[in-house]
Amino acid sequence: MKVVGVIVEYNPLHNGHVYHLSEARRLSGADTVVAVMSGPFLQRGEPAIVGKRARTEMALHAGADLVLELPVAYAVQPAEWFAFGAVSLLHHTGVVDSLCFGSESGDLDSLQRIARVLAVEPAGLREDIARRLREGASYPAAYAGAAAALAPGGVDAGDAAALLGQPNNSLGLHYLIALERLGSAIQPFTAARTGAAYHEATPGPGAIASATAVRRLLMADGPEAAAPYVPAATLAILQREWQERRAPVHWERFAQPLLHIAATRRASELAQIAEVTEGLEHRLTRTLAQLPDPSVEALLSALKTRRYTRTKLQRMLAHLLLNHTKAECSPEKLGEGPGYLRVLGFNAQGQGILKHMKKTAALPVLLKPSTFVHNQLELDVQAQAAYALACEHTDTRLMYSDYYEPPVRL
Repeated sequence: MKVVGVIVEYNPLHNGHVYHLSEARRLSGADTVVAVMSGPFLQRGEPAIVGKRARTEMALHAGADLVLELPVAYAVQPAEWFAFGAVSLLHHTGVVDSLCFGSESGDLDSLQRIARVLAVEPAGLREDIARRLREGASYPAAYAGAAAALAPGGVDAGDAAALLGQPNNSLGLHYLIALERLGSAIQPFTAARTGAAYHEATPGPGAIASATAVRRLLMADGPEAAAPYVPAATLAILQREWQERRAPVHWERFAQPLLHIAATRRASELAQIAEVTEGLEHRLTRTLAQLPDPSVEALLSALKTRRYTRTKLQRMLAHLLLNHTKAECSPEKLGEGPGYLRVLGFNAQGQGILKHMKKTAALPVLLKPSTFVHNQLELDVQAQAAYALACEHTDTRLMYSDYYEPPVRL
């Protein structure tokens, strides 16, 4: 049996994601899909609009067979560590033989050539990134520029810069680098993105809209507004989550606890939080005193500069909210890789893969987190509890659903 892995967030799952799952099967020839999915907080630092159990259901209805959770220690990280954590999980299942990711270019060959060069951390790469940062570039732009300058023979530096300047291409490069560093036998494939662009804010004429556009529709007018752009199963799940007041979750629901934490920490304490770098602790405390209103949006807008992107600042705020320290998120710690395979859900075919995976996996396979102790898992449980407190309807069972609820079965 061939098994293809996909790395997803599904915030929420829409028609473009269904296309990606279909392409993953077609390109890889696989008959089973294992998805690694972020939990309550996502790679760009923002909270998911609906909870991870609801998004797991969406994934299983759309064509995934087994869904694993990416620990929050990796989920809320720059592309390099997000990719390393997710690819490590797929690699350590012992059953996944291919990986399919979306890209703007569909040019796997060029991305692989660049990945082979960067996987060994070429001399001068970090210095070039630092120089570009000093010149005012954001980290993604600095990395893309430095990586493009090291483009191997056969890949023009200008073409490489244009290639890596697109978000899905850049993330795909990091998946390929992770495969190289792990020495993984997993075979990569890429599906060219179709329809809406990554951050396209409004839907186009077709049935595929970006997740950004879908979320805007949901926030403005509720689930029915997103109906043309999501599968029927996703729509039904969204309607249920809205009706039961577990959604939508967004940054402003965290405004009071987040601003309280930021306002009551000394600068020296803020400096210990992950992604609080280069004096951001001082900028944060100064900004708090001048906010026009006590909202997360006002704080992000006031903090944002050319160098400090909204994504970096959102990740910083997520780490602050969840008390993730630099020590816990250091390259040394993250380089150890995830410590377990947490099962969020599966269908009948996924159950067969899960049974096989228990024999092949190089990491513990968790169906009941209460039976396992690991620092990364503690962070996951805490993240779910914090997320649940932002739901309009919450209780202690929802806060600690990681302990109470079994995996989703379809």
